[in-house]
Amino acid sequence: MAAIGETQPAKHQEVGHKSLLQSDALYQYILETSVYPREPQSMKELREVTAKHPWNLMTTSADEGQFLNLLLKLINAKNTMEIGVYTGYSLLSTALALPEDGKILALDINRENYEIGLPIIEKAGVAHKIDFREGPALPLLDEMIKDVKFHGSFDFIFVDADKDNYLNYHKRLIDLVKIGGVIGYDNTLWNGSLVAPPDAPLRKYVRYYRDFVLELNKALAIDSRVEICQLPVGDGITLCRRIS
Repeated sequence: MAAIGETQPAKHQEVGHKSLLQSDALYQYILETSVYPREPQSMKELREVTAKHPWNLMTTSADEGQFLNLLLKLINAKNTMEIGVYTGYSLLSTALALPEDGKILALDINRENYEIGLPIIEKAGVAHKIDFREGPALPLLDEMIKDVKFHGSFDFIFVDADKDNYLNYHKRLIDLVKIGGVIGYDNTLWNGSLVAPPDAPLRKYVRYYRDFVLELNKALAIDSRVEICQLPVGDGITLCRRIS
Protein backbone atom coordinates (compact mmCIF):
# COMPACT_ATOMS: atom_id res chain seq x y z
CA MET A 1 0.00 0.00 0.00
CA ALA A 2 1.29 3.47 -0.87
CA ALA A 3 2.24 5.73 1.99
CA ILE A 4 0.15 8.81 2.71
CA GLY A 5 0.96 11.49 0.19
CA GLU A 6 2.30 9.05 -2.42
CA THR A 7 0.55 8.71 -5.76
CA GLN A 8 -0.43 5.16 -6.58
CA PRO A 9 0.31 4.08 -10.18
CA ALA A 10 -2.68 4.14 -12.50
CA LYS A 11 -4.12 0.67 -12.93
CA HIS A 12 -5.39 -0.83 -16.15
CA GLN A 13 -9.13 -1.14 -16.57
CA GLU A 14 -9.32 -4.12 -18.89
CA VAL A 15 -10.50 -7.30 -17.21
CA GLY A 16 -8.26 -10.21 -18.15
CA HIS A 17 -5.32 -7.81 -18.56
CA LYS A 18 -2.14 -9.69 -19.44
CA SER A 19 0.20 -6.94 -20.61
CA LEU A 20 3.85 -7.38 -19.68
CA LEU A 21 4.40 -3.62 -19.68
CA GLN A 22 5.64 -2.46 -16.30
CA SER A 23 3.45 0.65 -16.51
CA ASP A 24 -0.27 -0.07 -16.35
CA ALA A 25 -0.88 3.58 -17.24
CA LEU A 26 1.12 3.14 -20.46
CA TYR A 27 -0.83 0.00 -21.33
CA GLN A 28 -4.10 1.85 -20.74
CA TYR A 29 -2.80 4.62 -23.00
CA ILE A 30 -2.17 2.09 -25.81
CA LEU A 31 -5.67 0.66 -25.41
CA GLU A 32 -7.44 4.00 -25.33
CA THR A 33 -5.37 5.62 -28.08
CA SER A 34 -4.78 2.88 -30.64
CA VAL A 35 -6.86 -0.19 -29.80
CA TYR A 36 -10.33 0.67 -28.54
CA PRO A 37 -11.02 3.41 -31.15
CA ARG A 38 -10.33 0.88 -33.93
CA GLU A 39 -11.92 -2.16 -32.29
CA PRO A 40 -14.91 -3.44 -34.31
CA GLN A 41 -18.18 -3.20 -32.41
CA SER A 42 -18.62 -6.98 -32.46
CA MET A 43 -15.22 -7.52 -30.85
CA LYS A 44 -15.96 -4.88 -28.22
CA GLU A 45 -19.23 -6.61 -27.42
CA LEU A 46 -17.56 -10.02 -27.12
CA ARG A 47 -14.76 -8.58 -24.99
CA GLU A 48 -17.29 -7.07 -22.59
CA VAL A 49 -19.31 -10.29 -22.40
CA THR A 50 -16.16 -12.33 -21.77
CA ALA A 51 -15.08 -9.94 -19.00
CA LYS A 52 -18.06 -11.17 -16.96
CA HIS A 53 -17.00 -14.81 -17.24
CA PRO A 54 -15.14 -16.29 -14.24
CA TRP A 55 -12.30 -17.52 -16.47
CA ASN A 56 -11.82 -14.20 -18.28
CA LEU A 57 -8.03 -14.37 -17.87
CA MET A 58 -8.09 -17.01 -20.61
CA THR A 59 -9.17 -14.50 -23.25
CA THR A 60 -6.92 -12.87 -25.81
CA SER A 61 -6.20 -9.25 -24.89
CA ALA A 62 -7.61 -6.48 -27.05
CA ASP A 63 -4.20 -5.33 -28.27
CA GLU A 64 -3.25 -8.86 -29.27
CA GLY A 65 -6.57 -9.27 -31.06
CA GLN A 66 -5.79 -6.14 -33.06
CA PHE A 67 -2.30 -7.46 -33.82
CA LEU A 68 -3.61 -10.81 -35.08
CA ASN A 69 -6.22 -9.14 -37.26
CA LEU A 70 -3.61 -6.96 -38.98
CA LEU A 71 -1.10 -9.82 -39.30
CA LEU A 72 -3.63 -12.02 -41.08
CA LYS A 73 -4.33 -9.25 -43.56
CA LEU A 74 -0.62 -8.65 -44.14
CA ILE A 75 0.01 -12.30 -45.04
CA ASN A 76 -3.23 -12.60 -47.04
CA ALA A 77 -4.33 -15.60 -44.99
CA LYS A 78 -7.32 -17.56 -46.24
CA ASN A 79 -7.17 -21.03 -44.67
CA THR A 80 -6.42 -20.99 -40.93
CA MET A 81 -6.63 -23.06 -37.76
CA GLU A 82 -7.09 -22.09 -34.13
CA ILE A 83 -6.36 -24.45 -31.24
CA GLY A 84 -7.97 -23.13 -28.07
CA VAL A 85 -11.03 -20.96 -28.67
CA TYR A 86 -12.57 -20.08 -25.28
CA THR A 87 -15.35 -17.54 -25.99
CA GLY A 88 -13.93 -16.72 -29.41
CA TYR A 89 -12.36 -13.25 -29.19
CA SER A 90 -9.26 -14.17 -31.20
CA LEU A 91 -11.45 -16.36 -33.42
CA LEU A 92 -13.67 -13.38 -34.23
CA SER A 93 -10.60 -11.23 -34.87
CA THR A 94 -9.41 -13.86 -37.36
CA ALA A 95 -12.79 -14.29 -39.03
CA LEU A 96 -13.13 -10.55 -39.57
CA ALA A 97 -9.68 -10.45 -41.20
CA LEU A 98 -10.24 -13.31 -43.64
CA PRO A 99 -11.84 -12.88 -47.07
CA GLU A 100 -15.46 -13.90 -47.52
CA ASP A 101 -14.47 -17.41 -48.58
CA GLY A 102 -11.84 -17.77 -45.83
CA LYS A 103 -11.99 -20.72 -43.43
CA ILE A 104 -11.01 -21.37 -39.82
CA LEU A 105 -10.78 -24.84 -38.31
CA ALA A 106 -11.48 -24.06 -34.63
CA LEU A 107 -10.63 -26.69 -32.02
CA ASP A 108 -11.55 -26.60 -28.34
CA ILE A 109 -12.55 -29.06 -25.63
CA ASN A 110 -15.42 -26.85 -24.42
CA ARG A 111 -18.28 -25.94 -26.76
CA GLU A 112 -20.15 -24.23 -23.92
CA ASN A 113 -17.57 -21.42 -23.76
CA TYR A 114 -17.59 -21.05 -27.54
CA GLU A 115 -21.36 -20.67 -27.51
CA ILE A 116 -21.04 -17.64 -25.23
CA GLY A 117 -19.54 -15.73 -28.13
CA LEU A 118 -21.32 -17.52 -30.98
CA PRO A 119 -24.37 -15.18 -31.12
CA ILE A 120 -22.03 -12.21 -31.48
CA ILE A 121 -19.98 -14.01 -34.15
CA GLU A 122 -23.20 -14.80 -36.02
CA LYS A 123 -24.40 -11.21 -35.76
CA ALA A 124 -21.06 -10.07 -37.20
CA GLY A 125 -21.80 -12.20 -40.27
CA VAL A 126 -18.69 -14.38 -40.13
CA ALA A 127 -19.94 -17.63 -38.55
CA HIS A 128 -19.93 -19.34 -41.96
CA LYS A 129 -16.12 -19.11 -42.01
CA ILE A 130 -15.79 -21.20 -38.83
CA ASP A 131 -15.72 -25.00 -38.59
CA PHE A 132 -15.83 -25.62 -34.83
CA ARG A 133 -14.81 -29.06 -33.55
CA GLU A 134 -15.23 -30.00 -29.89
CA GLY A 135 -12.67 -32.31 -28.34
CA PRO A 136 -8.90 -32.74 -27.88
CA ALA A 137 -6.90 -31.40 -30.82
CA LEU A 138 -4.12 -34.00 -30.98
CA PRO A 139 -6.24 -36.93 -32.26
CA LEU A 140 -7.67 -34.78 -35.05
CA LEU A 141 -4.23 -33.47 -35.97
CA ASP A 142 -2.93 -37.04 -36.14
CA GLU A 143 -5.73 -37.91 -38.56
CA MET A 144 -4.94 -34.88 -40.70
CA ILE A 145 -1.25 -35.78 -40.80
CA LYS A 146 -2.20 -39.14 -42.35
CA ASP A 147 -3.94 -37.38 -45.24
CA VAL A 148 -1.46 -35.67 -47.58
CA LYS A 149 -4.09 -33.21 -48.80
CA PHE A 150 -3.75 -31.37 -45.46
CA HIS A 151 0.03 -31.11 -45.65
CA GLY A 152 1.06 -27.51 -46.21
CA SER A 153 -2.58 -26.45 -46.50
CA PHE A 154 -2.80 -23.79 -43.77
CA ASP A 155 -1.70 -20.19 -44.14
CA PHE A 156 -1.87 -19.41 -40.43
CA ILE A 157 -2.33 -21.41 -37.22
CA PHE A 158 -2.89 -19.86 -33.79
CA VAL A 159 -2.31 -21.92 -30.63
CA ASP A 160 -3.65 -20.78 -27.27
CA ALA A 161 -4.41 -24.01 -25.45
CA ASP A 162 -2.84 -26.51 -23.01
CA LYS A 163 0.76 -25.38 -22.60
CA ASP A 164 1.95 -28.88 -21.69
CA ASN A 165 1.09 -29.96 -25.24
CA TYR A 166 2.60 -27.05 -27.16
CA LEU A 167 5.58 -29.10 -28.31
CA ASN A 168 3.29 -31.95 -29.31
CA TYR A 169 1.25 -29.49 -31.36
CA HIS A 170 4.37 -28.07 -32.99
CA LYS A 171 5.55 -31.51 -34.09
CA ARG A 172 2.31 -31.89 -36.06
CA LEU A 173 1.55 -28.34 -37.13
CA ILE A 174 4.90 -27.89 -38.84
CA ASP A 175 3.68 -30.29 -41.54
CA LEU A 176 0.22 -28.73 -41.82
CA VAL A 177 1.27 -25.10 -42.27
CA LYS A 178 2.51 -24.17 -45.73
CA ILE A 179 6.07 -23.07 -46.44
CA GLY A 180 5.88 -19.32 -45.92
CA GLY A 181 2.93 -19.77 -43.57
CA VAL A 182 2.90 -18.75 -39.92
CA ILE A 183 2.22 -20.50 -36.61
CA GLY A 184 1.55 -18.26 -33.62
CA TYR A 185 2.04 -19.62 -30.08
CA ASP A 186 0.39 -17.56 -27.36
CA ASN A 187 1.54 -17.07 -23.74
CA THR A 188 5.22 -17.70 -24.50
CA LEU A 189 6.34 -15.24 -21.82
CA TRP A 190 3.93 -16.83 -19.33
CA ASN A 191 3.08 -14.03 -16.92
CA GLY A 192 6.74 -12.96 -16.89
CA SER A 193 7.49 -16.04 -14.78
CA LEU A 194 10.19 -17.40 -17.09
CA VAL A 195 12.85 -15.25 -15.43
CA ALA A 196 11.46 -15.48 -11.90
CA PRO A 197 13.79 -16.94 -9.21
CA PRO A 198 13.05 -20.52 -8.07
CA ASP A 199 11.54 -19.34 -4.79
CA ALA A 200 9.28 -16.68 -6.35
CA PRO A 201 5.68 -16.76 -5.06
CA LEU A 202 3.95 -17.93 -8.26
CA ARG A 203 0.38 -19.09 -8.64
CA LYS A 204 0.14 -22.88 -8.77
CA TYR A 205 -0.95 -23.06 -12.42
CA VAL A 206 1.74 -20.56 -13.44
CA ARG A 207 4.44 -22.62 -11.76
CA TYR A 208 3.10 -25.88 -13.22
CA TYR A 209 3.12 -24.75 -16.87
CA ARG A 210 6.26 -22.61 -16.61
CA ASP A 211 8.68 -25.42 -17.48
CA PHE A 212 6.60 -26.46 -20.50
CA VAL A 213 6.76 -22.91 -21.87
CA LEU A 214 10.51 -22.76 -21.24
CA GLU A 215 10.93 -26.05 -23.08
CA LEU A 216 8.90 -24.78 -26.04
CA ASN A 217 10.92 -21.57 -26.29
CA LYS A 218 14.20 -23.48 -26.28
CA ALA A 219 12.93 -25.87 -28.96
CA LEU A 220 11.66 -23.11 -31.24
CA ALA A 221 14.93 -21.20 -30.92
CA ILE A 222 16.88 -24.08 -32.50
CA ASP A 223 14.24 -25.31 -34.99
CA SER A 224 15.86 -24.73 -38.40
CA ARG A 225 12.54 -25.27 -40.18
CA VAL A 226 11.20 -21.92 -39.00
CA GLU A 227 12.13 -18.27 -38.62
CA ILE A 228 10.89 -16.94 -35.29
CA CYS A 229 10.02 -13.69 -33.60
CA GLN A 230 8.94 -13.51 -29.95
CA LEU A 231 6.93 -10.41 -29.15
CA PRO A 232 5.89 -8.98 -25.75
CA VAL A 233 2.29 -8.50 -26.90
CA GLY A 234 -0.36 -9.69 -24.45
CA ASP A 235 1.30 -12.49 -22.49
CA GLY A 236 3.93 -13.01 -25.17
CA ILE A 237 3.39 -14.43 -28.65
CA THR A 238 5.96 -16.28 -30.73
CA LEU A 239 5.51 -16.24 -34.50
CA CYS A 240 7.07 -19.07 -36.48
CA ARG A 241 7.34 -18.72 -40.26
CA ARG A 242 7.95 -22.07 -41.90
CA ILE A 243 10.88 -21.98 -44.31
CA SER A 244 11.43 -25.68 -44.99
